Amino acid sequence: MARKRKAYTEEFKIEAVQLVTEHGYSLAEACRKLGISTSMLSRWKANYLKKGEKAFPGKGKRSEEAGEVDRLREEVRQLRMENEILKKATAYFAKEVL
Repeated sequence: MARKRKAYTEEFKIEAVQLVTEHGYSLAEACRKLGISTSMLSRWKANYLKKGEKAFPGKGKRSEEAGEVDRLREEVRQLRMENEILKKATAYFAKEVL
């Protein structure tokens, strides 16, 4: 049976990072206190320092860049489909002319 991953709230992550950055706890000490791994907290810290309050978007709250990438992928898919239709139409009408 597969283990279910534990999910942490955005508030928990921010408070965990603030223990290290603002309250002077060492990384290892904060991890022991919270019961999380040091690699997880160091990743949260790096992400928080890089992006600030938008570091932990969570489920359903994607970053603006991710939304833009999805929108552009959909646009590319649509344009490729339209291009294929035009190629087929051109070939069809070229046969009729000859």
